[in-house]
Amino acid sequence: MANLATDESRAATSWLGLDGFRVLIAGAGGIGGACAMAYLDAGASVVVVDREQRALDALAASPRFAERGGRTLQADLAEHGSGERIVREVVAQLGGLDVLLHAVGINDRRPILDFTEDEWERVMRINLFTLFGLAQAAGRHMVGQGFGRVLALSSVSGLLAHHSHGPYAASKGGINQLLRVMAREWAESGVTVNALAPGYIETPLTAGHLAKPGKREELESLVPAGRLGTPEELTGPALFLSSRHAGFITGHILYIDGGRTLV
Repeated sequence: MANLATDESRAATSWLGLDGFRVLIAGAGGIGGACAMAYLDAGASVVVVDREQRALDALAASPRFAERGGRTLQADLAEHGSGERIVREVVAQLGGLDVLLHAVGINDRRPILDFTEDEWERVMRINLFTLFGLAQAAGRHMVGQGFGRVLALSSVSGLLAHHSHGPYAASKGGINQLLRVMAREWAESGVTVNALAPGYIETPLTAGHLAKPGKREELESLVPAGRLGTPEELTGPALFLSSRHAGFITGHILYIDGGRTLV
């Protein structure tokens, strides 16, 4: 039954032409993990990198991931020079690189006045600095080959002024503008760069916050769709923006939020 399901998924995405694409995903949990499965179902070769071996083991334990040939790589993207090392290793493993998806991020929900400089820097380093190092290395390879797709997870927090989201919002706003500049600089080389900006999604990153009394109901009331999103609802946009059909789409921030940014 599982094989039938994955065969149906592959048939449904065949029009995207992702069969044989070589994909690097940073972030094994939540949205990153869901996207890894979707790329594999579409026929792509996938390497997922994460700092936490436990998250990689959980992904690798999925028959769906293993049967499709998914690979994992443990590395700390926050270390200087790690982006270049990871891209070099993935290119060696896959024979090239066509798609990068950066799905790494943390949040620390406190008022700005409560942060130390070290605490602020930790959020910025994990959310924004890791994207720069990895995307720069991937961009060099993609510009050289004349084709590539760079995607990164932003957030509605990069646009909206949520309380107690200071460093997180700043990092996401930084991601938006960094990707726009990359898109501008690499457009002539056949490389597109776009952001996926989810609203309230049920992931390990949000689980603790949603478990607080009344918090789920409060957030759902802010979404015109009347519910929270799921990681799987980001996979379709990710696959499309990775395909050759999206070759003239670059520098965009795609809000996947059930209408949250409308109100």
